[in-house]
Amino acid sequence: MKYKCIIFDCDGVLVDSEAISIGTLVRMAESHGANIDENYAHQLFLGKSLEFCFDYIAELAKKKLPDNFEIDFRDRTFEAFQKELQPTKGIHELLAKIKVPVGVASNGPADKIRLNLTTAKLIDRFDGNIFSAYDIKSWKPNPELYLHAAKTMGFQVEDCVVIEDSPAGVQAALSGGFDVFGFTNEANFQILQQMNIPLFDDMANLDLLLQ
Repeated sequence: MKYKCIIFDCDGVLVDSEAISIGTLVRMAESHGANIDENYAHQLFLGKSLEFCFDYIAELAKKKLPDNFEIDFRDRTFEAFQKELQPTKGIHELLAKIKVPVGVASNGPADKIRLNLTTAKLIDRFDGNIFSAYDIKSWKPNPELYLHAAKTMGFQVEDCVVIEDSPAGVQAALSGGFDVFGFTNEANFQILQQMNIPLFDDMANLDLLLQ
């Protein structure tokens, strides 16, 4: 393997959580008068900070969102994750083959990342190398989170590859000088294809890209 370190995004890459998160957000937005097509929401919100999502909903609703909107969103998604969250198909098998250090870098808060990884039975592989944008107050598409993760793990940028599924995350990694592989699905394929990075739609194919 030519890389000494692999840094994964969490939502949509390690765990199949985007449908839960964005579906919850769409339903909450509708209850406040902001109607958003769910397919469009996947394209618009994927990989973005909650601040961006909430600002968009407030502007569409033409009113300030309630002060407890974020707490309500966290509560609803945490409950859904505990009941419904699944690891991405093939991720356990892939990680069993990887012998170099791995980390996870996410726009989500650290407790959410740990909940997701624990529920998906991935926490033992990443514990100690979990990096949250909330810890450094810098969110993708800014590159600081990936730079922070690489530095903390003791690697140079050129030693690492980033695995992403969102345009914002890909932009963050590219801006930081990282190689990036894009995990595609029906919602993100076209836009990731325009970003001129290697793409894969199955974790078995990522294993081949990493060699």
